Amino acid sequence: MSVDLFAFHVRITGKVQGVSYRAWTRDEAVQLGLTGWVRNEGDGSVSALIVGTSKSTSAMLERLWDGPSGSKVRAVDPQAIILDRALDGFVIADTV
Repeated sequence: MSVDLFAFHVRITGKVQGVSYRAWTRDEAVQLGLTGWVRNEGDGSVSALIVGTSKSTSAMLERLWDGPSGSKVRAVDPQAIILDRALDGFVIADTV
């Protein structure tokens, strides 16, 4: 039996840099069994690629609104994407 995987590129805006948002996102993603990455962007936002089941990606999209203490999320903008390769693990990527 195959499992359908869903992938989203997500842009998170608000007070999301300097508050451990990337580490928090990685921990939440690992807990949900997601693969992908999270990184700071030059404009003060955070981007993430989350890949997993429908249930786990939906849960993560909801959790991204919470963030760690000290954060204040203004928007979570997910864009569904099609991946051309599988991913391993969930990492904090370099800032663009």
